[in-house]
Amino acid sequence: MSLDVSAALLERAEAGQVDDAEFVDCVRTSLPYAWTVVSDVAARSADPALEFADHAVPPPSEAERGQLLRALASDAIRGGLERHFGVKLAFQNCHRVAAFKLGAVGGDTYRRFISPLAQVRNQSPELRDC
Repeated sequence: MSLDVSAALLERAEAGQVDDAEFVDCVRTSLPYAWTVVSDVAARSADPALEFADHAVPPPSEAERGQLLRALASDAIRGGLERHFGVKLAFQNCHRVAAFKLGAVGGDTYRRFISPLAQVRNQSPELRDC
């Protein structure tokens, strides 16, 4: 299961009444490692001198790796995080997370980061089974 959803939130969702703030709070409490990583790259990406900020440190355990995968593989979770932080997230391998300013999306640096070439270059034998 990706998220720890309270009975009250599930009830509101069934009634069609969940807003982004409630959803993002559920993500924050359910996936704390992923939240910490995304919060960090989003905050650092605000630096005007940077085109993007990334986090490339392998998670301390498979549980944390699972949080990143759940957060970034789900369109709803990823989109909620992007709207909340005002960034475009990019993901390579099983742990490299980057936050781009919205104005950088479509630019050369962003296109290079999300390219198949960059994905292949960021592989190594120790990451093949992550």
